[in-house]
Amino acid sequence: MATATIRKPTSFRLRTDLLDMLKEKAARRKWSLNYYVETVLLDDVYNEPNAVTKAAIEEAISGNNPNKIYNSVEELFKDLDAEE
Repeated sequence: MATATIRKPTSFRLRTDLLDMLKEKAARRKWSLNYYVETVLLDDVYNEPNAVTKAAIEEAISGNNPNKIYNSVEELFKDLDAEE
C-alpha cells in the first residue's frame, strides 16, 4: 500500500530574475512551478556525489591541483600542438 506524501505550504522570497527563469524552465517541460522547484530540490538533496567526485572537488577547492591550469582555450591548444 502506497503512503501519501504530506506537503506543507511554504513561501520563499526569491529574486525576480531567478523566479522568471524557474517559471520558464518549468513551462518548457510543461510542469507547474511547484513541481519543477520540488524536483530540483529533491535532486539536490538526494544525489550525493561519489567519493572520487568529492575528492576531486576538495582538490579543486584546495588549489593543490597538480595539473596545468589554462587561462584560455588558445593557450590549451598551443600547448597541445607543442606536444606533437
